[in-house]
Amino acid sequence: MNKKHFNIPVFIPEAACPFQCIYCNQRKISGQLHIPGDQEIIQIIESRLQTMPIENSEIELAYFGGNFTGFSMEQQTNYLDLVQPYIHDGRISGIRLSTRPDYISEEILKLLKTKHVSTIELGAQSLDDEVLKASKRGHTAAETIKASQMILEFGFNLGLQMMIGLPGDSIDKAVFTAHKIIELGATETRIYPTLVIRDTLLEKKYHAGKFQPLSLEEAIVWSAKILQIFEQSNVKVLKLGLHPSDGLLSGADLVAGPWHQSFRELVLSEIWREQILPLLKHSGQGITIDVSPKEINYAIGYKGSNKKLLSSGFGQVLFRNESKLPGRAFKYSILT
Repeated sequence: MNKKHFNIPVFIPEAACPFQCIYCNQRKISGQLHIPGDQEIIQIIESRLQTMPIENSEIELAYFGGNFTGFSMEQQTNYLDLVQPYIHDGRISGIRLSTRPDYISEEILKLLKTKHVSTIELGAQSLDDEVLKASKRGHTAAETIKASQMILEFGFNLGLQMMIGLPGDSIDKAVFTAHKIIELGATETRIYPTLVIRDTLLEKKYHAGKFQPLSLEEAIVWSAKILQIFEQSNVKVLKLGLHPSDGLLSGADLVAGPWHQSFRELVLSEIWREQILPLLKHSGQGITIDVSPKEINYAIGYKGSNKKLLSSGFGQVLFRNESKLPGRAFKYSILT
């Protein structure tokens, strides 16, 4: 029986980060305005564990939002030690953390290994140097490649996060980045469309007419293409789109860009739209489409968009559950 995976996220916004990337305001993106102290982290762990099934579960403590390995070795040790009692009693299986590619060293990796860190996610964002420079990332693609190799050599699971629609980006560059992430041996990734967040340098460039974010439709199409590239190589996409913080939900922190609370559903609906679009070369009184139960909502489309599309060629459109169909396979029959 496969264990169900849970994360206990602890956000440390902009902590220890030496650069202010052009797009970044972690406090607004994460919805968290301060760095939690030791007791607050313990309270987060305790409260979340009470809501999670311990048996048949794999629970990781996840330090997100900052540059974890940019802390002093003493501070890193302190944060990691807070989790050790829960690892020793079996309630937490390990630790995952996110950090920058240019803050990885043998000394750091040796420490993380002794403290039961299982997964390291690097904010690669792009593997095109022009995009990285325009985004003021402060590191090169070569540094991401070197850090990835070191992480794998030490036996950690590797995650490489990417952003689409950064300054200087294109669909070709984004696809290149996706293929490089696969080539580097990552087993996990996250895809974040670039948003113009309040109080960032990108906001100034946007208002000055020097940056134009992707439209929602463009971001959906790009993400649909990239998601399928990762799926074909069995790289798990942990996240599509940013976490819906209060500031993003209300619009208070969002200036412009392809934000949607149901972004992942829109992307999966788009993949299905591409699959069923050729059916419109037929027409008839009705069409019945059999789909896996796991995929049927996406096949029907966000707010029924794909069903409405087929309705332009067929009088009646019916989607049915068929548990024997794998993945996005489908069968159809037309009533003429």
